[in-house]
Amino acid sequence: MVYNIPMKEFIYGRNPVFETLRAKRRDLFGLQVAEGVQERGRLIDILDLASRRKIPVEKVPRARLEKLSENHQGVALETSTYPYTGLEDILENAKIRSEPLFVLILDTLQNPQNLGTLIRTAEVVGVHGVVIPTHRSAEITPAVVSASAGASEHMLVARCNLAQAIKEIKEGGAWVVGLDESPESKTPSEVRLDGALAVVVGSEGEGIRPLVRQSCDFLLRLPMQGNVASMNAAVAGSIALYLAYLEHIKS
Repeated sequence: MVYNIPMKEFIYGRNPVFETLRAKRRDLFGLQVAEGVQERGRLIDILDLASRRKIPVEKVPRARLEKLSENHQGVALETSTYPYTGLEDILENAKIRSEPLFVLILDTLQNPQNLGTLIRTAEVVGVHGVVIPTHRSAEITPAVVSASAGASEHMLVARCNLAQAIKEIKEGGAWVVGLDESPESKTPSEVRLDGALAVVVGSEGEGIRPLVRQSCDFLLRLPMQGNVASMNAAVAGSIALYLAYLEHIKS
C-alpha cells in the first residue's frame, strides 16, 4: 500500500536523480540539465534512463538550478513527492526476502542530513524499512534524498505512531533495541543483535522519548573513550546498524 500526495518537488544532484529514475517509485514530469554542462559519467546514465522512460529534457540556465540547491551538479528532476508506505509493507518485505525482520525506527530525528545518512546506512546493510513518527520529525524531502545519495528511493519508509509500530514489530517476533547512553544500558558484547531486530535511534538533543524507551526490550550503549564522550545520532545509529548487520551475516 502506497500513500501519495498529489504535489511536486525537484530532486537534485546526479546520484539522487539517477537513483530516483532507477527506483521507478515516483511519477516523473521533467528533467532539467544546466546549459553547457558536459555530458559524461553519471549524467550520461541519467539522460539514457530519461530517454527510455520518455521524460522531457530541458536545458536551463545554471542560475535556475542554483535556486533549488548549491549542490545541484547541473541536473534536477521534477517528481511527485516521496511515496511513503505502511508498516505492513515493511513486514511483508522481510517475508518476501525470506530474511529475519530488520527495521530502523527513528524517534523524532530532526536533522535532514542525519535522516539521509541513516537511510543510506540502512539501505546498505539490508534494512527492510524505516519507521518515523507522523509528527515532530524530519520528513523525506529533496534535502534528505540528497543526503542519502538517493538511497531513500530504494527504502520503504513508513510514518506511524511509534508505540503502536513497536507493538506490531514485537508481535512479528522481533526484539527492539534502543540506543541510549544511560548506565543501565548494555554494551554490544552483552546483547544479541542477530535474528529479527528493530533498532531505535532517538533525536539529536533529547534521545529516545520515555514512552518509546519503555517499549524497547533492551537498551544499547556504544563504548567510548576520549574527551568528548558522545556521538552524532547518525554516526551512533549507523554503527549500531552495522553491528547488527555483522551478526546477521554470521548467523
